Amino acid sequence: MDASLFTSMLFATVVAGTPLIIVALGLLVSEKAGVLNLGAEGMMAMGAVAAFAVTHESGNPWLGVLAGMGAGMAMALIFGVLTLTLMANQVASGLALAIFGVGLAAFVGKPYEAVALQAVPPIRIPFIADLPLIGEALYNQQALVYFSWALFWGLLWFLYRSRAGLVLRAVGESPASAHAIGYPVIRIRYLAVLFGGAMAGIGGAFLSVFYTPMWAEGMVAGRGWIALALVVFATWRPLRVMLGAYLFGGVMITQLFIQGSGLQIDFPSQLLSSLPYWATIVVLVAISRNAGTIRLNSPVSLGKPYRPDA
Repeated sequence: MDASLFTSMLFATVVAGTPLIIVALGLLVSEKAGVLNLGAEGMMAMGAVAAFAVTHESGNPWLGVLAGMGAGMAMALIFGVLTLTLMANQVASGLALAIFGVGLAAFVGKPYEAVALQAVPPIRIPFIADLPLIGEALYNQQALVYFSWALFWGLLWFLYRSRAGLVLRAVGESPASAHAIGYPVIRIRYLAVLFGGAMAGIGGAFLSVFYTPMWAEGMVAGRGWIALALVVFATWRPLRVMLGAYLFGGVMITQLFIQGSGLQIDFPSQLLSSLPYWATIVVLVAISRNAGTIRLNSPVSLGKPYRPDA
C-alpha cells in the first residue's frame, strides 16, 4: 500500500466513523441515565432531511445543522413523553420511533430528492496538516469531525470528572436512591434523552449536508442501528465507542475501495456491501458470549421504567 492510498483510506475512515461517534456518544449518555432508546435510525433520518431542507432554502449549512439537531430533539421528546411520562415500554416505543422517523423523513424529503447542495469546504489546520501520512487525513477535515473529537473529550470529562456526570450515572444505576436524596430523576432522564436526540440529529445532518451533500431516501442506511450496537460493543465506555466507530467506518470504506479498485473478486458486490452489518453481528455475538462483561458495565436500570411516586 502506497502512502497516498493509506492517506486516502485513513481520511475516508475518519469521515465514515464521524456520524457513528456523534450518534453513539449521544446514545451512551441516554443509556447511562437508564433510558434505552432504539429510535436512533428514525432520529438520524429526520435530522438528515431537516438539515438538508434548511440548508437548501437558506444556503447556510450551520442553520441546517441546527435544524437537524432540533428535529432529532423533537423526535426524542416524543419518545421521552411516551416512556418517561406515560410509562410506555421503551423497546417498543424506540422501535416505533425508528420506523416512524424513517417513513416521515422519506415523505418530507420527496421534494428534495433531485437536489444537490454545494459541498462545504473542509477546515485545514495549518502546520499540523503538513505532517506526512496522517496530516491531510486528520487535520484537513470537516468541522463536525473536529466536533466529534471535542464531544468525546467533553463527555469523558463530564461522565467521570464532574458532579453532574456522577448524578447521571447514579440515576442510571439506582433511580430510587437518586430520588431519595433529592435528585429529579425524570428531569435528568429527559435531558439525557434530548441530548441523545440532538446528537442523532447532528449525525444525520452530517450525512446529508457534509458527507454526501444530497438527500436520498434511506441514506442513513442502518447507521442508527450500528450506533446502538456500538454502545454495547464498547461496554458503555466513550473511548471504546470512538475506536469501534472507526473500526466500523474502516470496514465500510474497505468494501468501497475493494469495489472501486477493479480487483477481480468472486464475491458478489451485495455481499461486500453487507460487510459492516456482518461485522456488527459478529462483534455483538462475540460480546454476548461473555454475559458477565455486559452485566458488569451496563447501567443496572437500563430500559426499566421508573415512577417517582411508586
